[in-house]
Amino acid sequence: MAQHKASESPHVSTSTYLKVGLVLAVLTALEVAVVYVESLKGIVAFLLLLIGIMKFALVAMYFMHLKFDTPVYSRFFMVGLVLALACMLAVMAIMHSDRATTLLLSS
Repeated sequence: MAQHKASESPHVSTSTYLKVGLVLAVLTALEVAVVYVESLKGIVAFLLLLIGIMKFALVAMYFMHLKFDTPVYSRFFMVGLVLALACMLAVMAIMHSDRATTLLLSS
């Protein structure tokens, strides 16, 4: 059985996980509050996207341990994320063009 040195991978304390969880809970409450503020109607989608990105980054850094791993794992993760985003955008473009074609043909 291989022995792991304590210096190989720094462990995050339980209090750090609790702090991150508290921040995630506050950000979630902020997301819910943003939806109900009438004066933010014009930018609600942008704010929700921004808060979602912040939550995603916290989860990836702490709970997926990307913050403490070697950079190669972060790069693999980012490549996968970019590919998924590209596929999503391609599907949205195809659906948009198909809808536009359908609207043109129906008129």
